[in-house]
Amino acid sequence: MLETIDIETGPHPGASIIWLHGLGADAHDFEPVVPEIVRPGAGSWRFVIPNAPQRPVTLNGGMRMRAWYDIKSLDRGGSEDDAGFRDSDARIRELIAREGERGVPPGRIVLAGFSQGGAVSLYTAPRCAVRLAGVLALSCYLPLQGEFKARRMPGNQETPIFMAHGRADPMIPMQLGVESCEFLRSQGYTVEWHEYSMAHSVCAEEIADIGAFLRRVLA
Repeated sequence: MLETIDIETGPHPGASIIWLHGLGADAHDFEPVVPEIVRPGAGSWRFVIPNAPQRPVTLNGGMRMRAWYDIKSLDRGGSEDDAGFRDSDARIRELIAREGERGVPPGRIVLAGFSQGGAVSLYTAPRCAVRLAGVLALSCYLPLQGEFKARRMPGNQETPIFMAHGRADPMIPMQLGVESCEFLRSQGYTVEWHEYSMAHSVCAEEIADIGAFLRRVLA
């Protein structure tokens, strides 16, 4: 089981947000964002923020760092780390199951992530047989698109997806996010798209929109 930071915004949380950090970051990265999303007294949710495993990243010269999968190339048509995605997918499903044991069913769970974490969120949710409350995919793209149709499950066909990207993102160009959004829509998914005047980061406007999305899907 991944080690996590758990932040509860009130007693007896009735919903959980599993939030996956980006490459080289850790569970503390988005910890300060929680009180910006949920103001005191505004709701009782549990934010579950796991640490990704340490693994070598090819693009960074094989250096070991917290990563959800290996990045072999920045070329969109290049090789993708199928085994890494499967490993992270299995670990995230363990966290979803643990929330069930703690009294929060899948239908009250949002899977969220930034950058690499967002890509894993978009990998796992469509392949998950149990319906989730929603998906937050920030500054990322849909991985392994070529096998998507063969592996997706019907359980989350109707699950709302929030995708957001910075117009000046130098790490993952916004066009990759746009193309992923259009592909998911072409497959019948409900995706709301947001873009902001920022780089590979988050901004106050985006945090406000995230909060509104969570309140809507977890109402």
